[in-house]
Amino acid sequence: MALLHDKDRKIVREQLEEGLKRPVTMAFFSSKENCELCDVTGELVEEVAGLHPLLRVETYDLQADAARAAELGVDKAPAIVILGGEAAQDYGVRFYGIPSGYEFVTLLEALRMVGSDTVELQPATRSFLNELKQPMHLQVFVTPGCPYCPRAGVLAHRLAYASPLITADVVEVTEFPDLGERYEVMGVPRTVIDDVVHIEGAAPESMVVGKLREALMAA
Repeated sequence: MALLHDKDRKIVREQLEEGLKRPVTMAFFSSKENCELCDVTGELVEEVAGLHPLLRVETYDLQADAARAAELGVDKAPAIVILGGEAAQDYGVRFYGIPSGYEFVTLLEALRMVGSDTVELQPATRSFLNELKQPMHLQVFVTPGCPYCPRAGVLAHRLAYASPLITADVVEVTEFPDLGERYEVMGVPRTVIDDVVHIEGAAPESMVVGKLREALMAA
């Protein structure tokens, strides 16, 4: 049974046709341990991949394919890592959980970004990224029913795509309650930078860059 309605499938196909210029691989990680939504997430990934000839899926098991998981820095499932080009290059763009509801937009935008090999960022942001010398890790906690969450997640993914030193995880927090408790996620979106700086809400790009600088100073 298809997860996307015919109308939605048509819209997604049209957007992918406009955006994808090169191959995009979704490396999907499932697990047989404590992963209620792994199967349906895998079905969704396969369904989306079937909407464009440049999309493909590589399916892994978190435990059986531990070496590949470690290579991509994946430590929980379900997980989707967006890889670009014929060489399937890793840009640090990740989604943990099922990209349902509003979060389907986050997945779609990640596919379009990597598939078009273009990213929209302000000149000041690009200057900051060009000067960056050390790795940074962003975690954006979201829920499917949050209309503001895609804005925060998409921006984090853009930063990761534009800089080899940034990894951006969009995390569906209701599927990973332990992380929600650890990072005191009381509302979404909530962005955690290097475990030291937090951003509440869908902050503008300039503010996010300011928080990145703050995290560097706190390191």
